[in-house]
This record gives sequence, C-alpha cells and structure tokens, in this order.
Amino acid sequence: MYGIGIRRVATAMVTASAATLLMTACQPGGTPAGAGSSPSGAPVKPAASTSTSTSGSTSPSTPSTPATSGSPAHTTTPSTGAKACGLPDLKASMYQAAVRPDGTGTGAAIVEFTNVSGKACTVQGYPTVAGAGNGSPEKNRPLKVTTTGGASTVKVAAGGKAWTKLTFVQVQGEADGYCKSGATPASYPTLVVGVPGAGAHQVALTDGVIAECDDKVTVTALSAAKPS
Repeated sequence: MYGIGIRRVATAMVTASAATLLMTACQPGGTPAGAGSSPSGAPVKPAASTSTSTSGSTSPSTPSTPATSGSPAHTTTPSTGAKACGLPDLKASMYQAAVRPDGTGTGAAIVEFTNVSGKACTVQGYPTVAGAGNGSPEKNRPLKVTTTGGASTVKVAAGGKAWTKLTFVQVQGEADGYCKSGATPASYPTLVVGVPGAGAHQVALTDGVIAECDDKVTVTALSAAKPS
C-alpha cells in the first residue's frame, strides 16, 4: 500500500510539472523552448534591418557636369568707351604702297583715315571700293572685293589714324599696258572707299591715278597698324 501511494504521488507531480510547462509555452510573449539560441549555445544576433528611415535622409549627390570647353557661339568685344566714327569724323588720303606686285599699274595703295572729330571714335570691318569714272562719284564702278585678315574694333584717338591696304590686279607692259586676262586696263582719277558705318569717302592718289585690271581688289580690314 505504501509503495502504491508513493507511485501515485510521483505520477501526480510529473503531471503537474508537464501542465506548468504547457501553460508557460502558451502565455503571450512566451518564448518557445530553444528560441534565441544557436545549436552551439551562442546567442543569435538579430538580422540587419533592411528598412531605411526617410527622416532627415538626403538624396545621393549627383556628379556635376564638367563645363564644356571651346569657344562660345558668339565672341563679346569689350567696350571701348567710344562711339562709332561717322562720315564727318574721318578725313581720307591715299598713296601707293611700298610693297606691291610687279607691273606698270598702281599695284597697291594705302588708304589712311584720320580722326578729325576731336574725340575718340571706332571703326571696324572691310571697306568697299569703287572706281569713280572721270573722277565723278555718280559714275562709280564698284570693284569686286576680296577681303583678307581678321577684322576687329579699332579705337581711333582724336588726331589718330586707321588704315586699309588695297591690292589690285596689276597692269603689265608699257604705255597703256595690258591685262594678263586679256581685259582692257581701267584707270580712275579717284576711288570711292566706303567705311562700314562711316560713309563713302572719295579719295585720289597723291602720286598718279589708279590703273588696274579686271575690276578686282583685295582689301585688308581696317587696322590701327600701318600696312606696308
């Protein structure tokens, strides 16, 4: 009897312990057996969070685009502080150039513009050229102009000068001469030289008349440097 009582008490205690364990496992927030540990018994580290907080976050910086090198579509000319020259501001004169093609015609001439306005003014570009028949501007015969050299703004001080050089298709031979092209040479007592923005100036050579072939002329840009 005594042995039977002991077995009953032991069975009751085992049953009670099992019930306690079962109730603990079912409690809210309870941790199942074995949770939070690795097979080796070391604590398990929580997995890294994959969510990103947007509070105070900044967008990744965008690499700046390097500036494009090269010349701009358009070049800005610094202000000269002077107005453009007008027709009455300039006085023109013309003489034969020291460097000119071989022949018996004029070959090349320098046209010199003197600023007589009393104030600085500017000129720029390539002159137009016409032969004045019998020295009369109303009988102008425009020459076909070929330009050479780069044009820039030229500031002409009061009393200062600007120049252009005219090079003609040269007359060859003696007396009235001849043109290599077979054309008849032309001569003009005066030329009408047009300055961009500053009107047309009638001017005569200081030493002779203009004799040229083919009604062609090569013209340099107006310059502050005197050509040869």
